[in-house]
Amino acid sequence: MSGRVLGVIGGSGLYAMVGLEDVKEHVVETTFGEPSDAVVAGRLGDTRFLFLPRHGRGHRLAPHEIDYRANVLALKMLGAEQIVSVSAVGSMKEAIRPGDVVLPDQLIDRTRMRPSTFFEGLGVVAHVELADPIDPALSEALYRACLEVGVRTHRGGTYVCIDGPQFSTRAESNLYRSWSVDVIGMTNLPEARLAREAELPYATLALATDYDCWHASEASVSVEAVLEVMKKNVAVAQAVLRGLAAILPDPARSPASRALEHAVVTSPDQIPAASRAKLAPVCPRKFASTR
Repeated sequence: MSGRVLGVIGGSGLYAMVGLEDVKEHVVETTFGEPSDAVVAGRLGDTRFLFLPRHGRGHRLAPHEIDYRANVLALKMLGAEQIVSVSAVGSMKEAIRPGDVVLPDQLIDRTRMRPSTFFEGLGVVAHVELADPIDPALSEALYRACLEVGVRTHRGGTYVCIDGPQFSTRAESNLYRSWSVDVIGMTNLPEARLAREAELPYATLALATDYDCWHASEASVSVEAVLEVMKKNVAVAQAVLRGLAAILPDPARSPASRALEHAVVTSPDQIPAASRAKLAPVCPRKFASTR
């Protein structure tokens, strides 16, 4: 067993996993606000799971309304060592069929309405490396778990993230396809950016629900179609997470675990005390009080 702590951000039904023991709810308030909902903690074997419903239970928050900073930080404060995002996506390629799993390794950010960094308005500057936003070892473990479950899985690819809450226009969909993206969604950014700043390895388990609106012989994406496929995909996601529990990689070996080591360029003696207090949960070793 891995003896790890895994944060999972996804739908509100994910935590209803068969075999999950010692289930407890944690209401967390972070220095960046309140997360989408209480975090459901439970143990599966030697692995502790921390489930956070991204949109709140009952799906109360649109993608652009989510406090991504509070969500990532809440998981870190409860001990998460790495994060898996379980996300519904639209397929941008014929080969990726509704019901398939995609494990993207690259992200394109088309959001414009969301805070995307913890280092804003605090008098502290940090530039983290983000060339590879998805942690390779964590994504590889997800792939192995998917193979064990037997779900049709596509390894690698690019996820383009839009603000929503509307789906794309046909022109936008075709534009993204011209960029050779594989899937489209509304939630993985700024999640991945913030996870890197919090020094948490991050990977995506993307569940294809539709063909967006580009496909000539398929109906354009609708909420009804998405929800219908998502109901079926919840069981798949739970099965993959159960398999992942026993093969989680060591997060200390991930470059993400040292993302802030040389990224903070502000002189320590110039960081205001209030800013240290706000950033301390993000990275205690960097921002804990010097007193």
